[in-house]
Amino acid sequence: MTHSRFDEWIGEHKISEVECLVADMNGTARGKILPPKKFLKGNRSRGLRIPEEVFTLTINGRYVQDTRAVSDSAIDIYMQPDADTIRFVPWYQEPTAQVICDAFHLNDDPVEISPRHVLKRVLDLYKSKGWRPVVAPELEFYLVKKNLDPDYPLDAAVGRTGRKEPGGQAYGIDAANDFDPIVEDIYDYCEAQDLDVDTLSHESGPAQLEINFNHGDPLELADQVFIFKRTVRQAALKHDMYATFMAKPHENEPGSSMHIHQSVMDAKTGKNIFASKNGQPSKAFLNHIGGLQRYLAAGLSLCAPNVNSYRRLVPDSDAPTNVHWAIDNRTVSLRVPSSDASNLRVENRLPGADANPYLAFAASLACGYLGMMERIKPTDPVVGSAYRYAHTLPISLDESLDKLNYTKPLKQVLGEKFVEAYIDVKYEEMQHYRRVISSWEREYLLLNV
Repeated sequence: MTHSRFDEWIGEHKISEVECLVADMNGTARGKILPPKKFLKGNRSRGLRIPEEVFTLTINGRYVQDTRAVSDSAIDIYMQPDADTIRFVPWYQEPTAQVICDAFHLNDDPVEISPRHVLKRVLDLYKSKGWRPVVAPELEFYLVKKNLDPDYPLDAAVGRTGRKEPGGQAYGIDAANDFDPIVEDIYDYCEAQDLDVDTLSHESGPAQLEINFNHGDPLELADQVFIFKRTVRQAALKHDMYATFMAKPHENEPGSSMHIHQSVMDAKTGKNIFASKNGQPSKAFLNHIGGLQRYLAAGLSLCAPNVNSYRRLVPDSDAPTNVHWAIDNRTVSLRVPSSDASNLRVENRLPGADANPYLAFAASLACGYLGMMERIKPTDPVVGSAYRYAHTLPISLDESLDKLNYTKPLKQVLGEKFVEAYIDVKYEEMQHYRRVISSWEREYLLLNV
């Protein structure tokens, strides 16, 4: 879409406002809201300016004060709208457009620490080898009652029955239908935005749902997940509840994941390089798994980006705790679904729903890429439950960030400047977290020590 096509699209749809969006390190939408004329003028003149520091904002909205990853003079960068991402914002009364933007310095160099650029960087490595990765995310979330005081635990949302749902309703049809009004709004909003969502199912937790996306281009799917999260939150608010993508919102219930199905196609032939001519798994497939096994622990902070994320990755919680692989086995981190050769793929079950989709996709594909380049052999596939094996993943965000910082091959693939910025943001968040006194401390330490 050229400048003139932007003009035509906005005029044709009688748009009154345009939201220019970028995803920060946490996947939070940042940017500007402009009248159409201002947007069109800014798009032509590199005038859609935001501070470079937007990409070093923490989850609590603070700038990282001490980082070498951005200029200390608080310079401007500009947003370049991606024409393929312009779509309606269906929950506003006035006709409003949203468009995802890439970020560039004023000399037209890309902003290296932009999460969308990081994913593009990894995809370019695949492209240079004549490969085209394909992904399909599965995203879980909880519906909860509005929580106005963070000192109190979350409570499950109530559906049409008027009763709080008991746990253990995995794949329950009636349990899913209990939330049919909000589900219908979600699907309507997705259709209005051309989000390619597929299957809905009820998960194991109370008022926990999962939406599957169809297989497609990783950048396009990351854009869709980014918009989808915002969409679900808005649909929930319409029904006087919250939708949360926290990895572990309830103490005694399963966490929420973002499983990533990934495969690699030959860019020229369109054939799945994970399958050999006889239909058996290829060396490229096994090397891809080997790379995931070797490097996922170092990339875990991009798939489990918050202190809360590690509450999900614990034994006996329906979540993986190591990097074993197997065929058609949901106890492992790397599951290979049963399929024909053309659909052979690996499912990375480590990422949480709280992960930034651009960074989770980038990390997962980067690990697989390194495996293919270094020809890493995987371990033998697990038979039976992988939960009986040792917990070999980092158990905290601190440990995960340290692994990332000291794993040079992965840093080089993702971009060392980005890794520096990401670690600085996450350390700042942890410092803020450590200043908070929890209810557990008040309950057990107040009068007993």
